[in-house]
Amino acid sequence: MFLRFFSELRAAKVPVSLREYLLLMEALDKDVIDRRIEDFYFLSRASLVKDEKNLDKFDRVFSHVFKGLETVEDGVTADIPEEWLKALTEKFLTDEEKAQIEALGGFEKLMETLKERLEEQKKRHEGGNKWIGSGGTSPFGNNGYNPEGVRIGQDKSRHGKAVKVWDKREYKNLDDSVELGTRNIKVALRRLRKFARQGAQEELDLNGTIRGTAEKGYLDIQMRPERRNTIKVLLFFDIGGSMDSHIKLCEELFSAAKTEFKHLEFFYFHNCLYEAVWKDNRRRLAEKTPTWDVLHKFPADYKVIFVGDATMSPYEITYPGGSVEHWNEEAGATWVSRVTDIYQSAVWLNPTPERHWDYTQSIGVVKQLMNDRMFPLTIDGLDKAMRELVRG
Repeated sequence: MFLRFFSELRAAKVPVSLREYLLLMEALDKDVIDRRIEDFYFLSRASLVKDEKNLDKFDRVFSHVFKGLETVEDGVTADIPEEWLKALTEKFLTDEEKAQIEALGGFEKLMETLKERLEEQKKRHEGGNKWIGSGGTSPFGNNGYNPEGVRIGQDKSRHGKAVKVWDKREYKNLDDSVELGTRNIKVALRRLRKFARQGAQEELDLNGTIRGTAEKGYLDIQMRPERRNTIKVLLFFDIGGSMDSHIKLCEELFSAAKTEFKHLEFFYFHNCLYEAVWKDNRRRLAEKTPTWDVLHKFPADYKVIFVGDATMSPYEITYPGGSVEHWNEEAGATWVSRVTDIYQSAVWLNPTPERHWDYTQSIGVVKQLMNDRMFPLTIDGLDKAMRELVRG
């Protein structure tokens, strides 16, 4: 069984090594957990998964390989006499609850009935004692009560009496092929870090204190500056037009970036970078910042990130006057090239799925201007973008 588990994890592209598998076998041999499938799940996940982006794949393989074991785990460790169970029933359950437990005829009948009701029910249901819904006494649903039931679509147990939990996988959105959420963006952005101790001495230097105390013969408390991420980021967001459908994703990226980088500056542009950018979209026409001022103000050690779908007419990039909003004296390509000439570390994040890039000519033009440093706005794409910025 365990060899099958190992091989299916490898087949699902979860990078599990033989050493990690042997570590899991050693832990089982030494009885570090009880004989419960839930304990084995957490042990195997801790032993075999090195990167949280693979947690969803692991959950799917685990569910497939060990399907059904959660229903027999309590029977593996002890053979409890029937009269003991009856005594506990009489002590803790009312007559009505006893009747409810027997109503469906045990777990197998419970699953069979659930399948039938899923096929019959066509709409949402609240309350009641039969249909799958919420707040009722049906054995199926959530936020209700039934001594023997299946919880569906509820974030946590309320009575702790469900036979089986049918909820969404906890790490469903951590697969590296999906679009990002704020938490996942933070994880990916952390690759772009360079720590240094700067500023006021606010943190206890434990090693220095021990060394100084040993040398001087009395307590010598030493302090040091806190380690901070010294990476400086210049963020340019495309706003408006076709980017309206990506607002939520861009908001999540912006929120995560503000948390991860102490030195962060941001500006907005529309479709392509031209001679001016802005920081407040409500006053974009009245309070613009010349792009030259931005390039002169922020030194070349900044990391530059463009965020945009690069979807526009190619003329908006390659010709003066190509902008759809104003007359631009110089082509957008000229301004993008100036940025990449000044800042050696620059990438473009594109929220459009990568499989569609070849169908839009302007995306190819921008990608060429960025020296092929365009990445999809997914976990995997953001991870590769951060690696590129670290190398620069």
